[in-house]
Amino acid sequence: MTSTGSGVEPPPGRTVVDDAQLALLLEVAGTPKPGNVDRAHDYDDLRFEHFLAGGIGARRGLELAADGKRLGRAFERAVAGMSQQRGGNSQFGALLVLTPLVRAAAEGELSGERAGEFAEATTVADAADFFRAFEHVDVAVDDPPEGMDALDVRRGAEAIPAVEERELTLYDVMERSAEVDGIAREWTGEFERSFDAAERLLELDGPVPDRAARVFLELLAEEPDTFVATKHDRETAERASERAAAALAGDTVPAALADEFVAEGINPGTTADLTAAALFVALERGLDV
Repeated sequence: MTSTGSGVEPPPGRTVVDDAQLALLLEVAGTPKPGNVDRAHDYDDLRFEHFLAGGIGARRGLELAADGKRLGRAFERAVAGMSQQRGGNSQFGALLVLTPLVRAAAEGELSGERAGEFAEATTVADAADFFRAFEHVDVAVDDPPEGMDALDVRRGAEAIPAVEERELTLYDVMERSAEVDGIAREWTGEFERSFDAAERLLELDGPVPDRAARVFLELLAEEPDTFVATKHDRETAERASERAAAALAGDTVPAALADEFVAEGINPGTTADLTAAALFVALERGLDV
C-alpha cells in the first residue's frame, strides 16, 4: 500500500459488495423517480428509511454471492436480511437481478454474458431457495399459468416439492416468467437492459442520484413496467411509459408526474430494480461518487 505523503495510509477501495450496497442506496436517493419511494416521496407503509435499512440488511447475502456460494442461497439470505425493517419488501427484485452481477464482478468479469452463464448454471437447490425467499416478504406477482398452480411462488416453501419433482433450476423458473416479468427477462437475456442503462449513467453528467432519476425515466419510457402491469394491467403500464416519455420531452414536470403516480398507486418497481442493477455495473466500471 502506498503512502499519501502525510504519514496516513489511503483508505482501501470499495469492494464489490460495497458497490452493490451503494447501488441500492443511490437508487432510492434518486429523485424524482415517479411512483417510487425516493428522498421526497414515501408511501404510508413503505418509506425512504426502509430502503436504507433494506440495503444495509442485504449485505450478508451479497457477500455470499461474492464468495461464490450458490446464487439461490445468496439471494434468499439477502432477502432475509433486507426484510429486517418495518416496511417489508423494499428491494426484492433489485437483489434478484444484482446477485448474478455481484458473482460475475467478484469473479473478475462483469459482463452480461458472464452473469448470464452464472444464471444458467443455477440448480434445483437454487430454485428451492428462491421460493423460500417469498417466506420473508410479500411480493406482488401474477397468477401462475394454467396448470402451474403447484409452482405459484406465493406458496413459498410449500412449492418446493413440486420444484424438486419437476427438477426445475432457478434459471428454468426465470424462463417460465420471462414473458411477464422484467427481472426474469434480464436473467434470461444476459442482463441487457441493466448494462445498457449503466452505459447511459456513465455518459451523463451531474450528481449520481440525478443521473439515476434520469435513467429511471428513460427505462420507463422505453418499456412498460411489468410490476405496474401485474399490480394494475397492461394498459396502465403502457400509459405510464407514455407519461414518462412526455416528462423526458419536457411536456410534463417529472416532480409533478411523481406526485401523480404516488396518488394513483402506480409504482414502476421493476424499473427501479433495473436502475439499481445499472448503478452497480456503472460503479464497478468507474462511476465516480
